Amino acid sequence: MNVEQFVMAYQVEHDRIRAILPEGYESLRPVFRINTEIRTGEKEIVYVEFNTPVEKDGKRGWLNIANWNSADTDLSYERNGKSITFVSPFLEITYKGIGIEGGCPAEKDNEGCFFIGNETKFVPAEKIDANKEFCDCEFVWKFAKENAYGKSIGKSVAVPPTEVKHIYEKQDFSAEIAANITCELVAGCYLVKFIR
Repeated sequence: MNVEQFVMAYQVEHDRIRAILPEGYESLRPVFRINTEIRTGEKEIVYVEFNTPVEKDGKRGWLNIANWNSADTDLSYERNGKSITFVSPFLEITYKGIGIEGGCPAEKDNEGCFFIGNETKFVPAEKIDANKEFCDCEFVWKFAKENAYGKSIGKSVAVPPTEVKHIYEKQDFSAEIAANITCELVAGCYLVKFIR
């Protein structure tokens, strides 16, 4: 299938992530990632994944908070020149390619993705050789009025881990809780096209 993938990461308070992680997972950086794909095969599917970087049992990768696809969720997109906006009842996100190609440093520290369900599944990282185009990005979560909002600042920014400063009460590991954590900075975003 042909895949058009749009990836963005944003910085949040590290201790807020620690407060929602399930037992056994260690947060690597104070970052959430939204990965959006247009998958074109026999039919077109829009897929959205919401993750955070973790380590568990010696593996480093992304812990899936939630994922949705247009086969069972109201997900759509609209193109306007170099911009593409993905719309759903819970998220609106716009990417605009800026014509500069490069790589993503976080991929060097990524063995795959953890999916929690009845059993935890670890899916090895996908190797993508295609060039990535950096983007400007703007997003808003729409589960509730006070949800996170962010807009890129025109460059990618490294987000290192931080020491524990506050111990927050444990909360559920869910998209609704995570989306309510304030975006401090859009760290970077890119788009890439490849065949899966």
